Amino acid sequence: MRERLRAMISKRSADFADIRYEIRKQTVISFSGKEIKQVNASATDGYVVRARSGTGFSSAVVTKEDDVPRALSLATEGASTMMRFGGRKVELAPVPVVEDDVEPVMSVDPRQIPIVDKIAAARAYNTLMLDQPGIATTNVAYHEVCREKHYVNSEGTAIREVLVTVAIAGEVVAKKGDLLQNIRVAVGGADGWESLVGREDIFLERAGVAARLLDAEPVRGGTYDVVLNPSMAGVFTHEAFGHFSEADIIEDNPSLRARMALGAQLGSKAVSIVADSTLPGQLGRYRYDDEGVAVRRVQLMKNGVLTGRLHSRATAAAFGEAPTGHDVAEDYRYEPIVRMGTIFIEPGTAGVDDLFSRMGDGLYLLDAKGGQTSGENFTFGAQYGFVVENGRVGRMIRDINIMGNLFTTLANIADAASDFRLSERGGCGKGQTNIKSNYGGPHVLISGMVVGGV
Repeated sequence: MRERLRAMISKRSADFADIRYEIRKQTVISFSGKEIKQVNASATDGYVVRARSGTGFSSAVVTKEDDVPRALSLATEGASTMMRFGGRKVELAPVPVVEDDVEPVMSVDPRQIPIVDKIAAARAYNTLMLDQPGIATTNVAYHEVCREKHYVNSEGTAIREVLVTVAIAGEVVAKKGDLLQNIRVAVGGADGWESLVGREDIFLERAGVAARLLDAEPVRGGTYDVVLNPSMAGVFTHEAFGHFSEADIIEDNPSLRARMALGAQLGSKAVSIVADSTLPGQLGRYRYDDEGVAVRRVQLMKNGVLTGRLHSRATAAAFGEAPTGHDVAEDYRYEPIVRMGTIFIEPGTAGVDDLFSRMGDGLYLLDAKGGQTSGENFTFGAQYGFVVENGRVGRMIRDINIMGNLFTTLANIADAASDFRLSERGGCGKGQTNIKSNYGGPHVLISGMVVGGV
């Protein structure tokens, strides 16, 4: 395949061209309550061709090899047209020429597991939750995605990389009278089938939380000191801060670009944030992005000071900074865009109990439940929480939303605990879905958080 792809772009008239051929295989098995709703396995493939002519840059997508020459011609024509008519001027930062072949490191390859065993695993966890007191129904699914990517460019780089992710995930719903409460559950990752085996304790715990929420009180709205667990802290880091670290988000926004200048003090000294998709065994791991650049660890913030951002080759050139390997596509249907992989606040030195003691009175909020951002402002839900009095975790609360301003909140982060946990199922919908976007971190203590409630 490597030589075939090289041949496809060898007759280019563009200054630069690259091509990504990808085979995407997916298995989905879903349950709604006791009923199995779907068993589906599919395989699709296609090509993304990009061309740079002068300062113009364009792409085309096709699904048949015979259409690649036409796609290359269209991309080249598009790039030339952009240059002639004053479109965005695109430079590509230099990167090393690489030849590599990367297979995933997995204990047991899920692609080798019979589909009957996958059905049995999802059914067992689903039934386990349904059998717990107070549980009305469930929605649980097995997801397996394999991307086999072949990338070649006119500079000489040629890479094949295979990415495999698996998950058993969904929600469990508890009911008492007219009151319904749902809790999300997910196990899995990118290190193989074993991440799904022997996880009964997770499904039991999530069913138990859902049932307990039936007797929980709605939170009273107000301003509180809060401790966020790794899920909540991770979603805040990803959604409120992480997207502003993606260079294409701020490239054409002069005021935000000025605010996000490297060296700016944006947070308290307790806040250090890292993007690191090189960590072994975690969901967001990959070796090369979708323009053939090796991903690297990026220190985005150190002690509250902005120290880095995430780049494609084009945004790196525009900012005069180094590429970071974060130009990622959902699959063969899309050209890549700047995307987070794994992002988190770095752990501190305090124990989790020390955060509660330092807070005294406040709220302990757990597990993200959707949300939205609007510029610097954010609103996120928590699946559940607890009232903390005199440093002790007390009664359970529900119906929780937090809201605030990114920069105010970064300044109000008082401490980060020494624990650390990443999610087992990620995802981000910035124009395209990226299942390799992962988040998490330690527990964090934040002062003066606005909490919506009754």
